Amino acid sequence: MKEKTANKMVAFWFRRDLRLDDNRALQEALNSEFPVLPLFIFDEEILADLPEDDPRLTFIYRRLQLINDQLRPYGSSLYCVKGKVPEVWSSILKTFQPKAVYANEDYEPYAIGRDNKTEQFLVQQGIPFKRCKDQVIFAGREVLKADQMPYTVFTPYKNQWLHKLRSQGLEFKKPENRDHYVKLNWPLPDLAELGFKASKLKVRDYSLDKVDNYHKIRDFPTLDQTTYLSPHLRFGTVSIRQIVLQVLENEAFLSELIWREFFMQILYHFPEVVHNNFKRKYDFIPWRNNEQEFERWTLGLTGYPMVDAGMRQLNATGYMHNRVRMVVAGFLCKHLLIDWRWGEAYFAAKLLDYELSSNNGNWQWAAGTGCDAAPYFRVFNPAEQLRKFDPDKAYVRQWIPELHTASYPSEMLEHTQARERAISTYRSALK
Repeated sequence: MKEKTANKMVAFWFRRDLRLDDNRALQEALNSEFPVLPLFIFDEEILADLPEDDPRLTFIYRRLQLINDQLRPYGSSLYCVKGKVPEVWSSILKTFQPKAVYANEDYEPYAIGRDNKTEQFLVQQGIPFKRCKDQVIFAGREVLKADQMPYTVFTPYKNQWLHKLRSQGLEFKKPENRDHYVKLNWPLPDLAELGFKASKLKVRDYSLDKVDNYHKIRDFPTLDQTTYLSPHLRFGTVSIRQIVLQVLENEAFLSELIWREFFMQILYHFPEVVHNNFKRKYDFIPWRNNEQEFERWTLGLTGYPMVDAGMRQLNATGYMHNRVRMVVAGFLCKHLLIDWRWGEAYFAAKLLDYELSSNNGNWQWAAGTGCDAAPYFRVFNPAEQLRKFDPDKAYVRQWIPELHTASYPSEMLEHTQARERAISTYRSALK
């Protein structure tokens, strides 16, 4: 690369936005007067806790390959490196001299800290760090109560979210100036060079074909009619604006997308929920935290078919149907009286669509400790959930081939007794 070219460019940093279409910060970069260097950093701070064959890493890498292929017709390529973010940026500035760096906002506590430090470093070098809103319709401070405080109950948040959307509208943008990239032929390192191995688990393509019947089929896991959209929103392979425009008249499905932003703004305003109960009055629950019982839960050996099928599906595929997630989470927290943080961490390690805000929010909802949570005295009966949502047992038979044989364990505890124990334990802790 000629020095003159290197001195006249801007950088765009891919993170949770692995696409070229309707990518707000990328569009801002492309609209600048300088060509764009597209780059991605495999952050070693994040990678440290992941196995080398984590399926989410494989999914990210495959998307980077696709982006790299899409850049080739414009004489460019993706600058992809691995390392600790501060060290990577120091190295990048030795090779390139960007006039500005563009990136989309990220609202998780680690990401906010990382980006603030990156901005401080870049500004010290005379380089502006420009961040755009992209992964949400409304960011944390855009939907607030009249007193400018955050909502902690979903329904009023949803109503205000919808009011704001109707009042300002929504626009899906395809990038202009798509050839406005730095001329670059940087070889994309393969998985082995990055220290990874390809996973056998695959992230499925999403589909909105059945979304019109979502309200009718959403609770029945055997139908397998979910959209599989969540990992694509998590990693930004599709624009949230594009999806919302497609489902704008579908109240049930749109509500699910609003729940996603509700939990994101909860995490933004209350980052302490990562490790603490949202409702601190639940801090004194004496969790039993029996390790042997937790292991039976993780392996799908509780004797409750709906719980066990869900856990086996999760372990085998990285997915679990949403109705089943509520059942297995409630069982861990209420029946076994195991701290929701244990379950949250297990899901974080296994779910292909893991997102901190939603995972944390939903686990605290199940435990009764979160904002707008299920009350502590609501204890799902797993057997009743099976009768209602898998009456023919097609789902549980799929994941428990030994069902109704001597090989399948009996119920590890009786529901009524477990329910009474849970309610008594919670009630005593709240006195």
